[in-house]
Amino acid sequence: MTNTKLNIVIVGTAYPFRGGLATFNQRLAQQLQDEGHHVRLVTFTTQYPSILFPGKTQLTDDPAPRGLKIRRMIHSCNPLTWWRVGHRLRKARPDIVICCYWMAFFAPCFATIERIVKRNGHTRCLALVHNMIPHEPSILDRLFAPAFIRRTDGFVALSKSVVEDIDRLDKQRKPKTFTPHPIYDHYGSLCSKQDACNMLRISPAYDYMLFFGLVRAYKGLDLLIDAFAQVKNELPDLKLIVAGEFYEDEKKYRDQIFQQGLDDRIILRNEFIPDGDLRLYFGAADLITQPYRTATQSGVTQVAFHFEKPMLVTNVGGLAEIVHHGKMGYAVDPEPEAIAQALRDYFSNHRQEAFTDYLRLEKNKYAWSNLSHAFLQLYAECNKH
Repeated sequence: MTNTKLNIVIVGTAYPFRGGLATFNQRLAQQLQDEGHHVRLVTFTTQYPSILFPGKTQLTDDPAPRGLKIRRMIHSCNPLTWWRVGHRLRKARPDIVICCYWMAFFAPCFATIERIVKRNGHTRCLALVHNMIPHEPSILDRLFAPAFIRRTDGFVALSKSVVEDIDRLDKQRKPKTFTPHPIYDHYGSLCSKQDACNMLRISPAYDYMLFFGLVRAYKGLDLLIDAFAQVKNELPDLKLIVAGEFYEDEKKYRDQIFQQGLDDRIILRNEFIPDGDLRLYFGAADLITQPYRTATQSGVTQVAFHFEKPMLVTNVGGLAEIVHHGKMGYAVDPEPEAIAQALRDYFSNHRQEAFTDYLRLEKNKYAWSNLSHAFLQLYAECNKH
């Protein structure tokens, strides 16, 4: 690993775009900057065409992050902007360009920028890969992803399953490394349950499980609802909070809730939750639930680590790599019966205190410095070839 202070450009989503990926890129930039490197972020003028974006808005109302240099230069559907950015970076000669990859729609853009930048014979193009094969695959993954892999010098993935996905597409056997998703540690301190419930206008007398984030089919909210129906009579003080914007038909879930007799036990907050409110929802929650059908890793897991909240996840992708079953939560099969059994065990046997104690010890493994060091080690390895 080099001790030299480097010139680094991060290409991907960032402020004023909302969501966990933008937050992730900004936190990585802050870590590298804190270590003395010169860091800039290059993001989009237009990220998704509105026809491809199912949410209400792509932009955040939060203030801009302090101390970071962010420039909006890329239109995801305009190759002229890709070429312009590529030529500017080629002339600027940064030591590293990190492209933050999460879906094949952006592969042509990133691959074009990398191809042009590398003509300077100096810059190494590395990739931070959240998902190589997405949760909802399309033909674009076969058409576009290989070109991005060919142009990239090395890869950092956040779960072992993503490294395996990259390997299947990488015919040149380029350097790759795995580093677990660091903890989101910038959301402030946790609200007490009493205060959080008061501010959310819900009763603190109940136990709450929390399903947090965008509602999409692969995230298995329907599995959780069916599991809840199995234990509703055994756990009469239990309620579920669903906090996140629906990218699915909300009516489908409301019909399921009605059919299962859970109308008065499930609280739906169909809206994007701003960063400042996370401490409220996690403060009110006794258990964080992620009943995903497929997964790589999840930022929700790392928010739960930050707030020291036990988790129920399914044994898919990289989730079980992070959540140690029976110690800080549960990693179960993505089936209602398995989820229901975990709920019985947690709430009937009062596991929260013991799981929280284990979480406090385990969370130290997920420092942002581990990720920054992974990129520096990868850079050094690429320079050997």
